[in-house]
Amino acid sequence: MSTLKKELNDELLWEKQIGGSHYKDMEIQPSHFINENKLLFAEGSAIKYICRHAAKGKEQDIDKAIHYLEMIKERDYS
Repeated sequence: MSTLKKELNDELLWEKQIGGSHYKDMEIQPSHFINENKLLFAEGSAIKYICRHAAKGKEQDIDKAIHYLEMIKERDYS
């Protein structure tokens, strides 16, 4: 696959969202940021919930992000 074709294919991949549109208006989709930075599951989940709370889960998404941050703290610093 040519470099240009791969870049276009990757761009379309990161624009795709299944089930809702709460990430569509973001400059960078959380999944793209998480994958590009090779983050672990808990870190990625916290970022995802922080990014979407206003558009989707409101306070519950903040609680979910806090839960993942607490898991990271326990995993890495206890």
